[in-house]
Amino acid sequence: METENEGLYLKQVPLFADLANEDIRELMGLARKRTFRSGEVIFHRDDPGQVLYVIKEGKVKICLISPEGQEISLVVFGKGECFGEFALLDGLPRSADAIALEKVECYTLQRSDFHRAIIKNPKIAIQVLEELSKRLRTTDQMVENLIFLDVYGRVAKKLLELADTHGTKVEDGIRIDVRLTQQELASMVGASRESVNKVMGYFTDKNFISTDKHRITLHRIADLKRRIY
Repeated sequence: METENEGLYLKQVPLFADLANEDIRELMGLARKRTFRSGEVIFHRDDPGQVLYVIKEGKVKICLISPEGQEISLVVFGKGECFGEFALLDGLPRSADAIALEKVECYTLQRSDFHRAIIKNPKIAIQVLEELSKRLRTTDQMVENLIFLDVYGRVAKKLLELADTHGTKVEDGIRIDVRLTQQELASMVGASRESVNKVMGYFTDKNFISTDKHRITLHRIADLKRRIY
């Protein structure tokens, strides 16, 4: 689009990395830019699934919300990651909500354009299958965590996972570059906010972590790992 780097942006996305540059430019010509405010709902569960989203900047959480308003966060996606592709493949409504955790810029592709890209280059389908397998394994791990880990272990494990996927090395540790309230963290580990508040207070007192403006920095990584089991 505006620049050569932006014109080939999808080349940086694993889903489309094997496409030739001319195919990437064709897709970018069909893509549309969207911007979402922090806290804005990108789509709701049961909405029609006609659009694939590719994140250019920002973070998006995928979550389930019960009729009573209880939330379980499934995953957080960041720059270069895609979401919304499953509904494009099976034609069924969205299976979860997608909410911007901060200002999000993304590219969108319509279902018909995505299907044409898959037909033209079947390697995309293989990448989608690999992503599906990874998310199924993640779901299995979430179930295992809920069954076998106490709240301290679940919070420690989630903090380490977030540091691995969204962390930045700083002088005194690893900062998680996602603004998280304790309620949001609680929804990620399947616990009450009060329980997570107690755990976070304990980890802070032990100098395992510190918090500043809803950003968490991990200091004593080895101690957090030992606290999982």
